[in-house]
Amino acid sequence: MSSNLATKLRVGTKKAHTMAENVGFVKCFLKGVVEKNSYRKLVSNFYFAYTAMEEELEKHANHPVVSKIDFKELYRKHSLEQDLSYYYGANWREQIKLSPAGEAYVQRIREVGENQPELLVAHSYTRYLGDLSGGQILKNIAQTAMNLTEGEGTAFYEFDQIDDEKAFKAKYRQALDEMPIDEATADRIVDEANAAFGMNMKMFQELEGNLIKAIGQMLFNSLTRRRNRGNTETGLATAD
Repeated sequence: MSSNLATKLRVGTKKAHTMAENVGFVKCFLKGVVEKNSYRKLVSNFYFAYTAMEEELEKHANHPVVSKIDFKELYRKHSLEQDLSYYYGANWREQIKLSPAGEAYVQRIREVGENQPELLVAHSYTRYLGDLSGGQILKNIAQTAMNLTEGEGTAFYEFDQIDDEKAFKAKYRQALDEMPIDEATADRIVDEANAAFGMNMKMFQELEGNLIKAIGQMLFNSLTRRRNRGNTETGLATAD
């Protein structure tokens, strides 16, 4: 019997997704305005968040719910390490640190892993499907905006172990629908996914100060004035 979790997540997070894509930092990014210092801080936050998520997924690899979506080919930690080495140099581990919003995000992932591991599904869904959906679009934007050499600073967007991204997303959604969960658990996973959107939004909002300093308040206002409807195929703001 299908839990219809894939549909519930898509419908239940639609408003949050639109809100996330209307954060100023995201709107600027999607319009090709990316400031390298802000971006590398985002990569740092992502490193801590994905490390926490992937450690918790591995910890619960035999969990009847978590195991359904623990696809190792989605893991981003090592890709992010490559990007951090590019943006910060060989001693990147000594330079990066969590922002306040990033720390709250990581703490929530750890808390969920400790007490309600089935909710890790929400965090996996919120990040990985967006990464997979918008990866090439965002990679191209980042390369152009920051004048990056092909293959440098964009490993995060490369899924070398996935040949057919569309087919893989269908496989992931099928796994969601086949989870042995009841209605109440499905609703809690949707609620957690909305919370994850909110935590991602706060990380993006933290970066706006640096971006405004780099491009100026007037240009920032011009780029962010118009509200987007939301496009679930661009993954910076997460989800599918």
